[in-house]
Amino acid sequence: MKSFEALYTEYYDRVYCFLYRLCADGDLAEDMTQETFLQAYTSFHRFRGECELFTWLASIGKHVYFKYLKKNKLDLDSANLELVVNTYCDGCVDPEEHMRRKDVEKAVRAIIEGIPKKYRDVILLRIYAELSFSQIALVLKISENSAKVIYFRAKKMLVEVLKHEFEL
Repeated sequence: MKSFEALYTEYYDRVYCFLYRLCADGDLAEDMTQETFLQAYTSFHRFRGECELFTWLASIGKHVYFKYLKKNKLDLDSANLELVVNTYCDGCVDPEEHMRRKDVEKAVRAIIEGIPKKYRDVILLRIYAELSFSQIALVLKISENSAKVIYFRAKKMLVEVLKHEFEL
């Protein structure tokens, strides 16, 4: 097993980028990255090697992020969901398209807020952490097939609502 210092050096940037994509605030992402590694350090003895180290760290980071939202009485409206919007909306070119994009972003936030936690977790881990379905399955303790089904159902929900509301 690598020393924890080597683990920190190797995975710091990926964990930071994952958390930055969630919160869109460099200082907050830095703080949450430090908290993620602190929690990883104190619970490293429980890491059983059933998944990749980054998958395990991303799972801890996700919990740190949701703990931050809860502690600060925030919801997913405060989360940066730009990546989700980019998945379902073409790039902005003019001011009208920019406003449409903002409307789509607001709708996506409302949809994600309203879907069950298991869908939200899979969407965040797949899009923000860029985890594979097998890694998501390990983190959430579900089968890889379930992770795929949940992701595609959540994606379908998003697309259907967006098509209905915005005629995409």
